[in-house]
Amino acid sequence: MMYSFGPGRLTPAVKAIMIANIAVFVLTYFAPALIVQFGLRPADLFGQFAVWQLVTYMFVHAGVSHIFFNMLTLYFVGVELENMWGTKYFTKYYFACGLGAGLTQVLLGILPLPFANQFYYPSTVGASGAIFGLLMAYALYFPTRMFLVFFIFPVQARYFVMILGGLSLLFSLGGGSGVAHTAHLGGLITGYLYLKGKRLNIISE
Repeated sequence: MMYSFGPGRLTPAVKAIMIANIAVFVLTYFAPALIVQFGLRPADLFGQFAVWQLVTYMFVHAGVSHIFFNMLTLYFVGVELENMWGTKYFTKYYFACGLGAGLTQVLLGILPLPFANQFYYPSTVGASGAIFGLLMAYALYFPTRMFLVFFIFPVQARYFVMILGGLSLLFSLGGGSGVAHTAHLGGLITGYLYLKGKRLNIISE
């Protein structure tokens, strides 16, 4: 009897993104000082015009669980989206969500607002903003697909993303949690705006 796991074989963009994330994780593990250069820091972005950080921050992770769950979600959600869209569109969408997430985190962080996490934490790292954008796309295309929350509780994709968005907003208002919740919100919003009026042809299931 044949058993299958997940959405199938790795697609080109998903595979390349995974390899890049793992490579940077290993690199920063042995050379942690690079996190300062690769992480997204408003002081560097505006003071030194370190615009590359808007891209490199997506490949830096704070620990094993951080990168594991991001890459696991990338696999389960990204493979199907890339197969549907094609590699070129998928790659553009992924990085657009990551950029939107980073800019949201930075811009809200420099304003005198209660969710200005940058006043507490100097660097933003992780692919979570881009991953949240993928989750938004998945919920829009496949709203009734089921996610197993904590691998136990089945929740439809549309409700799962609504819950994630609500929690991100709530925790953002708390500020200083050590998690870039505003970046998560930025990834969701960027994903929605990117797809709206472009390629958002809802697939009926």
